[in-house]
Amino acid sequence: MAEENTAASEEQKPRFIIQKIYTKDVSFESPNSPEMFREEWRPKLDLQLGNGYNRIDDDNHEIILTVTVTATVGDKTAFLVEVKQAGIFTLTGYSNEEMGPLLGSYCPNTLFPFVREVVSDLVTKGGFPQLVLSPVNFDAMYMHQKEQAQKQAEAAQSQATH
Repeated sequence: MAEENTAASEEQKPRFIIQKIYTKDVSFESPNSPEMFREEWRPKLDLQLGNGYNRIDDDNHEIILTVTVTATVGDKTAFLVEVKQAGIFTLTGYSNEEMGPLLGSYCPNTLFPFVREVVSDLVTKGGFPQLVLSPVNFDAMYMHQKEQAQKQAEAAQSQATH
C-alpha cells in the first residue's frame, strides 16, 4: 500500500524534461556580397523574435523560437539570417496557470542560447564580423503577449455586447 502511495505521489510531482533541442529551419542570405565587404562596417541591425507552439500529445510540446536578423548598411542589405530553433519538452504535473509561463517564457529561454550560437556561426561563416545576440527577457515578452491577448478579448467582448 505504501508503494502505491509513493508511485501516485511521484506521478503528481511536476516534471520538466527536455527531450530534444534541434534546429528546425535555417536561412542565410547575403544579397549584396561581395560589394558589401568593401563598405565601412557600420550596420543597422533589425532583430525580430517570435515563438510558436505545437502540442504533440498531453505531456509533450514542441516550442519553436524564431530569430530573424537583418543587417543593412545604408540602403543595402548586408545579410539576412533566420533561424528556427526548436525543442520538445515533456511537462507533467503542472496546473493550467503554470503551463502558460513554462511554454511562453521558460522553454524559449532554454532555447535562446542555442539559437544565439547558430546565428553567430552563420554570420561569421557568411564573412561578416561575429554577431552575439543580447539576452532577451522572455518573461516580459510573455506578459506583454498575455496582456495584448486579454485586451483583444475584452475589445471583442465589448463589441459583441454593443
